[in-house]
Amino acid sequence: MKKSFYRLIFFYLSIFVMMIGFIQLLPLLVLPFYPKEISYAPCFVIPGVFAIFGGYLLRFFLKDTEIIRLEKHYDSLLLVLIWLLAILISTVPWMLKGDYNFTQAFFEMTSGYSTTGLSVVDVDNTPHIFLMFRSITLFVGGVGFVLIITSAFSDKYGLNLYNAEGHNDRLMPNLKQSARTILSIYSLYIVFGTIAYIVFGMKVFDAINTSIAALSTGGFSVIGESIYGYHSLPIELITIVLMILGQTNFMLHLNFFSGHFKKYFNHCETKFFIALFLIFGSLMVADLLIRGYTDNFWESLRISLFQFVTCITTTGFISVKDLSVLPPGFVTIMILMMLVGGDQESTGGGIKQYRVIVVLKGIYYSIKESILNPMVITTHHIYKIGEKYRLDDDEIRSTSTYVLFYILLFFAGSLIFTLHGYSLQDSMFEFSSAISTVGLSVGITNYYASKIVLWTAAIGMFLGRLEIMAVFKALMRVAQDVKNKEYL
Repeated sequence: MKKSFYRLIFFYLSIFVMMIGFIQLLPLLVLPFYPKEISYAPCFVIPGVFAIFGGYLLRFFLKDTEIIRLEKHYDSLLLVLIWLLAILISTVPWMLKGDYNFTQAFFEMTSGYSTTGLSVVDVDNTPHIFLMFRSITLFVGGVGFVLIITSAFSDKYGLNLYNAEGHNDRLMPNLKQSARTILSIYSLYIVFGTIAYIVFGMKVFDAINTSIAALSTGGFSVIGESIYGYHSLPIELITIVLMILGQTNFMLHLNFFSGHFKKYFNHCETKFFIALFLIFGSLMVADLLIRGYTDNFWESLRISLFQFVTCITTTGFISVKDLSVLPPGFVTIMILMMLVGGDQESTGGGIKQYRVIVVLKGIYYSIKESILNPMVITTHHIYKIGEKYRLDDDEIRSTSTYVLFYILLFFAGSLIFTLHGYSLQDSMFEFSSAISTVGLSVGITNYYASKIVLWTAAIGMFLGRLEIMAVFKALMRVAQDVKNKEYL
């Protein structure tokens, strides 16, 4: 029976490998606009064709595979293999370019597919075809491989796997229709974002890439100074809107388009986001004024708003020239917001606001029950998408365990950075940016960084995008099968 599961896993992989091969070919679409970059075409054609052909052969040999429901944790194993293969295949164009070794290429593509935005690439001297490739990985990684493939196939190819990737957002009764709805909404946002950027003076190529990066909460910029380099308030505001849309729960988008505005605002994460900004945004504004970073309130508000949004949405764009000169208190709040992260069921990373709300509610209810008469039975509730749901003790317990595990990994990664001579604050900032898939950097992860630093950050990004537990479930599944000799 176990052999049937592994055979099915390879059958699924064949489909995804073909899709990954197709992704390698998409950057070729920019060549008509930048014909001088035709010499880079083989960098994408070679891995793309090999992946498509290899995936087709594997699928041909496994064409008689019976489609059955994967047992516990096999879906997580398949998910991890899909993401690893996507990253590994996508390292080939960078290595064929000749300027990057395997570690640097793996780091860059992990950053792309995980929608982080940390980079070892000098974007000011990188061909457009490679910059577009990075943006494509952001879009694919943001909405998820499984959602994209599910939009083309029926439910039997994806439901278990779709849930394993962290989605529970079946917008329609049919999963295929749900996937297409999400892709349509996101594509619409990208188009409108691109048009808005162009209207306010951004180049067409920059506008397309920045719109994709903002909505996918990825943060890859096509200019070295990120959003700051455009010196434009309208562009900053457009970016803020796109970042917020990207970190918003998929279900809220559908309700918004359906005219159910009350459900949009009567959602725990929406209220939590507003509360966090009122509290911590105000502290950020005050800190800039008190520390003398700026003596203008409106300038302080502008800087604080953008940096708050880019951190909590886990996007990673920046609207200031140098992060290192920001006040320590301001930076500490940025670290905290990066760890909190965006909504569940969104392209945002981090712990996720919903989990933080559940933990805070658990603490509140625990204190409240310790005061009340033990004979009094209370029911806990939470508002999701405008509806009142019961919050049981099991959910509070499992969520608290996840958050604790996340924090432990955060400190472990930060410790590794400090052992390389970086300050505690810089280390915590950089690794929180990695594990929360943000992309802001104080310079620790760069082209010249040590392999240990880059691999530590890459592992953090990978775990953060797959929300940690999927990876550990996959490892547990393999370890159990090896122990019991239940493998191919």
